[in-house]
Amino acid sequence: MSKAVQFPFQDTELDLDLRVKDLISRFTLDEKIESMLQYQPAIERLGVDAYKHGTEAAHGLAWLGEATSFPQPVGLAHTWDTELMEEIGSVIGDEARVFYKRNPEVNGLTLWAPTVDMERDPRWGRNEEAYGEDPELTGELTTSLVKGMQGDHPKYYKSIATLKHFLANNNEVDRGSGSSSIDPRNMREYYLKAFEKPFLKGGAQSMMTAYNSINGTPALLHPFVKEVVKGEWGMDGFIVSDAGDVMGIHNDHKYYDSHTPGVVESIHAGIDSITDDADLSKKAIREGLQIGTLMESDLDEALFNTFRVRFRLGEFDPAELNPYASIGEEVFMTEEAKALSLKAAKKQMVLLKNEQNTLPLNKEKLQSAAVIGELGGVVLRDWYAGTLPYKVTPLEAIQKKLAGKQVQYCDANDRIILTSAASGKKVGVLDGENPPVAMNGTAETFILSDWGFGSVTLRAESSGKLLTSDEEQLTASADEAYGWFVKEILHLLPQEDSTIGISTWNGKKVTAPNGGTAALAVKETITEVGTEEKFKLEVVSDGIAEAVEAAKSADTAIVFVGNNPLINGKEEIDRPGLELPQSQQRLIEAVYEANPNTVVVVVGAYPFTMNWVEENVPAILYTSHAGQEIGNAIADVLFGDYAPAGRLNMTWYKSEDQLTHIKDYDIIKSERTYQYFKGDVLYPFGHGLTYASFKYDNLRLSASEISEEDIITVRVDITNVSQVSSDEVVQLYIRANESRVKRPLKTLKGFRRIHLSPGETKTVTFELPASELAFWDVTRNKYCVETGSYRILIGRSSADIQVTADIQVNGEVIPPRNLALETRAENYDDYSGVDLDECKESGSCVRSLEDTSWVLYQGADFGAGSAGFTGRVSSEFSNAEIEIRLGAPNGKLAGTAQVAARGVQGWQTVFTTLTEAAGVQDVYIILPKGVRMSRFTIA
Repeated sequence: MSKAVQFPFQDTELDLDLRVKDLISRFTLDEKIESMLQYQPAIERLGVDAYKHGTEAAHGLAWLGEATSFPQPVGLAHTWDTELMEEIGSVIGDEARVFYKRNPEVNGLTLWAPTVDMERDPRWGRNEEAYGEDPELTGELTTSLVKGMQGDHPKYYKSIATLKHFLANNNEVDRGSGSSSIDPRNMREYYLKAFEKPFLKGGAQSMMTAYNSINGTPALLHPFVKEVVKGEWGMDGFIVSDAGDVMGIHNDHKYYDSHTPGVVESIHAGIDSITDDADLSKKAIREGLQIGTLMESDLDEALFNTFRVRFRLGEFDPAELNPYASIGEEVFMTEEAKALSLKAAKKQMVLLKNEQNTLPLNKEKLQSAAVIGELGGVVLRDWYAGTLPYKVTPLEAIQKKLAGKQVQYCDANDRIILTSAASGKKVGVLDGENPPVAMNGTAETFILSDWGFGSVTLRAESSGKLLTSDEEQLTASADEAYGWFVKEILHLLPQEDSTIGISTWNGKKVTAPNGGTAALAVKETITEVGTEEKFKLEVVSDGIAEAVEAAKSADTAIVFVGNNPLINGKEEIDRPGLELPQSQQRLIEAVYEANPNTVVVVVGAYPFTMNWVEENVPAILYTSHAGQEIGNAIADVLFGDYAPAGRLNMTWYKSEDQLTHIKDYDIIKSERTYQYFKGDVLYPFGHGLTYASFKYDNLRLSASEISEEDIITVRVDITNVSQVSSDEVVQLYIRANESRVKRPLKTLKGFRRIHLSPGETKTVTFELPASELAFWDVTRNKYCVETGSYRILIGRSSADIQVTADIQVNGEVIPPRNLALETRAENYDDYSGVDLDECKESGSCVRSLEDTSWVLYQGADFGAGSAGFTGRVSSEFSNAEIEIRLGAPNGKLAGTAQVAARGVQGWQTVFTTLTEAAGVQDVYIILPKGVRMSRFTIA
């Protein structure tokens, strides 16, 4: 130990774990309790600085001030480009270092990104935040982002990536109190798979738990946090709770009667950093220590995990040893970062349709263009977008491309005047700081933006300000629709007498005060919220009619439609439907009728149903809300300065009717996502066109027959057979030609984004371990590579396969079930009318939701015969009878067992002898409503 070192934890030559333990051992108990929170305090006597865990960084640093903005994660997923993701992650890490250096106590280096949740339902309100419906795509892209954010130094991290939200968080309705029902196959093959690579391959050092429960257990108490993440995957960083979620164990889930057991058990379950009410959390920790349910050693373990990460960020070492400590303002919002933002925005563009080569537009021959739709003239940001340093609208970029040509812009919004139905006085505004004027003064013209599903915004044309509300007033004072509560949302409510009512974002009615004598104001008091007022709505300018006139006079009409990322779908709000707003649909139809040379640009955070648009409009381009460079990216693609090659990260369905309930997490049985869905879709997973043409040829495998330990080398030649340079995304899928269980129609197992010049050929190589062909065998609780034939499929999308080859794999033959061994009830082969809930004595259980629910255990071998059924069960409502049937739900009755009504967690062992249970049989266990079963044997 050098002379300058006072304590062992300051000795940089000492083993890291010993240093961390030494530091923790020097904390007082109060200091340990204080340090369990998101905001860790300074401990000046030890030279420990204050530190905050958690800075939002979904697609650039958020809420800290201006920072480089990248496309929404849903857009980044459309790039299918791992190298790009690592570059973006590196810029995010660099800029995080700059903010940290500016204010280290507030701007921490542990960043809350990326979102790894599986998006099996496009109605999820947070669809914009994650990477799609496939675990391979999500896993690879987030792995690369993590690598870029954390850096490649063997000792120090540039910043820390916090994966969120573990686990099965794909609905906002009841997210804080509801439970996601997930059986072992779905869990292992789908939901866990997405998180596995960012940990094992990306080395992610942090993870955030989800608000929801999983099979009845709040996610932050779920054993998988320790068993899988910290155990199987060996994650040696720290786990953080989502904001307010620890208190939510009591407040929302009603899991415990007070906060103390929830706080204690969350720490036991692996939560190392609590993001919650500080006073309540510390009080609960102290109570747990006092009554003995929590030990000081539990705090030591959690603090070891958080401080070990802080050590690896270089906080406790001399700056000259840490290569990231020297990062300064010179890396902040650089020209290189700006170029990368544009590159990402272009790479995420998806060409959905391009009939008769409508695109690219020829800017030399084109004499005029009409840019139509509000989204063509604005750049919108989502909740986690942060502050854009600048923004280029599509209109501005198109005008630049067509400099000297005629470019008309029409936002296609109606301009309206509101009149009080009671007084006949028109709604006016203030001219600034003056007192309110009479309602029969100068009428205000409002620009009405219709975002669909009854949600509109009203912008005062005189000032450009949006109407926004608080609990008492409505004022024209907002620059944008933005906030946790989006108070700029209004609802126009048609009345039987042709007037309208107006309600606010939270459903309160709008009325004119003082009998209708006060005016709508820009900054001062205006319409009070309270008693309902009726208004007459006069359209003074028809937006669609103006759009039609603009389209008629232009060579080409470019119609922008899509969503506002803060309206009708965001955190805490699931989408009410999949369709475009009806007003946008009418706009497209009217413009197309006026000018068949119409291009539709969809600016959106999620998939839409656009059947008429696909059937009629010749060219459709899709982009996410892509940040500061969205306009330039769109213009470059429209005019052929960049060939689009983005691919969809989700299936675009034709109708919401093709989906089951939003809380149905069983993608296998409900046949969700491209892996299992057999119906006709609007656009398949992986879809995206290019301006070039490519030929796939000469697929070859390293062997025609392999064992389960081998690696298959797959090679395919890709040739650009066009005159356009372009990227191509080569996608590799696999399918089991035969199996004991229901397997996916196809599953993505590899992809490459490559660039090819005209006439160029490249050989794309994939290394596919045979283990990637495995599925989760519920009969033995392990992954299994079955012996059999598998098909390798390579193509442009999941539905556009170009070349295939079969390979024989010598793996395992799954034996018949041995139900003489204790079987978890959740390890069924099929079911009807059940979901999974919590068994407090032993994990998950099957819960019957209907009077004749059943679970199937297929292919059980009873040999010469079975003596009886022994089950661990409970009954919630009344005494009940379980039936064991063979061959079918209404098959031969082999036995019955009586269950006493002792409550949800009143677990009891029941037994019945069985008749004629011999040989190999399919066993159906029939469960009346309210009965739960956790495990059983038949022996």
